[in-house]
Amino acid sequence: MPRIWIPLVGLLCLCCWVAMAEADYLKYKDPKQGLNVRIRDLMKRMTLEEKIGQMMQLDVTKSTPEIMKTYSIGSVLSGGGNGPRPNATVTDWIDMVNNLTRGSLSSRLGIPIIYGIDAVHGHNNVYGATIFPHNVGLGATRDPQLVKRIGAATAAEVRATGIPYAFAPCIAVCRDPRWGRCYESYSEDHKIVQDMTEIIPGLQGDLPANVKKGVPYPIAKDKVAACAKHFVGDGGTVRGIDENNTVIDWHGLVSIHMPAYYNSIIKGVSTIMVSYSSWNGKKMHSNQQLITGFLKDNLKFRGFVISDWEGIDRITPTPHSNYTFSVQASVLAGIDMIMLPYNHTEFLDAMLLLVKSNVIPISRIDDAVKRILRVKFTMGLFENPIADNSLANQLGSQANRDIAREAVRKSLVLLKNGKNPNEPLLPLPKKAPKILVAGTHAANLGLQCGGWTITWQGGNGNNYTLGTTILTGIKAAVDPSTEVIYNENPDANFVKSNGFSYAIVVVGEPPYAEYFGDNLNLTIPAPGPTIINDVCGSIKCVVVLVTGRPVVIEPYVSSIDALVAAWLPGSEGQGVADVLFGDYGFTGKLSRTWFKTVDQLPMNVGDAHYDPLFPFGFGLTTNPTSG
Repeated sequence: MPRIWIPLVGLLCLCCWVAMAEADYLKYKDPKQGLNVRIRDLMKRMTLEEKIGQMMQLDVTKSTPEIMKTYSIGSVLSGGGNGPRPNATVTDWIDMVNNLTRGSLSSRLGIPIIYGIDAVHGHNNVYGATIFPHNVGLGATRDPQLVKRIGAATAAEVRATGIPYAFAPCIAVCRDPRWGRCYESYSEDHKIVQDMTEIIPGLQGDLPANVKKGVPYPIAKDKVAACAKHFVGDGGTVRGIDENNTVIDWHGLVSIHMPAYYNSIIKGVSTIMVSYSSWNGKKMHSNQQLITGFLKDNLKFRGFVISDWEGIDRITPTPHSNYTFSVQASVLAGIDMIMLPYNHTEFLDAMLLLVKSNVIPISRIDDAVKRILRVKFTMGLFENPIADNSLANQLGSQANRDIAREAVRKSLVLLKNGKNPNEPLLPLPKKAPKILVAGTHAANLGLQCGGWTITWQGGNGNNYTLGTTILTGIKAAVDPSTEVIYNENPDANFVKSNGFSYAIVVVGEPPYAEYFGDNLNLTIPAPGPTIINDVCGSIKCVVVLVTGRPVVIEPYVSSIDALVAAWLPGSEGQGVADVLFGDYGFTGKLSRTWFKTVDQLPMNVGDAHYDPLFPFGFGLTTNPTSG
């Protein structure tokens, strides 16, 4: 062979080797590359079907590793109560999430799923997690830094189970307590709701100094992507009917219901969920003016927009009656990820038809996928897709329960203290011969936690999760010599004949969530009123209300010596006893107006017809005692 051919052959081999190396080099998998470089590189490799797959979120009950691999599914969620098994352990949760994640990693491009869950007052679907007070109570604390710490504790517990995404916070401004989701709202006043968006840096970590406002930012392994919901006006529906119509002009919408979204976007919230409700008759899930025009274009939100559970199905008056139209309307409106949550092939077929028919432009698909990938890349899911048990000790930790107990103390609102202002009943003496504890909610962890606890609607009883009932907290707080008698529903003769020093009556609402909680009369369910009358008519009493909102209490106020709004305190019931017995003082202030009768509703601070039983911001205070 002539010598000239030797270097030529070598050069050809070198070129082939370089070409093969370049073919094997995937920029999107290289964390040293810039974010936009990685997104562009990945997207140019994706088929239309793979892009549509990224826009789908399936419920875990309809998810398998094979489906993740075959369809390049973008996300999976655990709907209310859906997990590995009842009373599942941290390891059970991690194994379930990792099993599906490995399925997604085995797909052609290996794009990891983002797993989401409703963690709305702690990691509330998981047995043994810390259950914090619901938002209505947190609004009464007026303490954004406490709420930020709750966000951080929640994030750690969610990550402990291998989940990187939480559908929280709810930043609705509840304008009518008849709404079944009112307890998910911090306040009727948008300023308090805005303050409480401080939970977002708690969940996600503080916004780095060099990050542009409105853009998702890197999230540490003990933090989660947050989701501000439900965009927009969900708390203003007519008569408080869930998923109904919010009738309000543009000025009212942007001045009452929109402000907390400004704060959320400035704080870098990763995702925003769309509301089931309508604005002046237009379904939010099909409202292009607000989702694309205002949220994306005007407010410069760069995270992804997600639908609610089967939210696109409900665009039509009869849900799912014209699914192709619902897909078209929602995607063109600007929704990026669709919480289906069941039928992925139906959505894929509809999308392929709409794209190939030029009804949905590929530019809209690309916008959605870029946003989803932006969140996944900034979260580090490509580098660390598989969860481990390094945070397992965070779930239900004593440190997190201490934060929850503090939140309970600060959320309590003292509405009355003594029939004579000069003779307050609270704080109660710890040392007394015998005291009575009565009421349906005194020894019931399920009632104390409310909805969105272990299951969607919550439960009744003490076997659902771990925690401390109010009764247990009382027994721990009093002097060892004090006899505590518990009788859920004592009659007047029992109360009068047993020589009690005083009584604590704990009554309230049953657990509920969403439209199951819509209530036009807001009365305390039986036997609550009878217990109040029989006990408070016979002995000095403090009534503790465990409710998700103000309820009808005016008929009983005159017979009650002291009245406390405890809201839905969660798993740490001893926080109630801490304040009743004076270890800490009452400091909470009403974040909602307390009406006299439901005929006054809706009634919010600033209204011309404002005539409350207890006004917005009301709350008596006490000083801590040493005995």
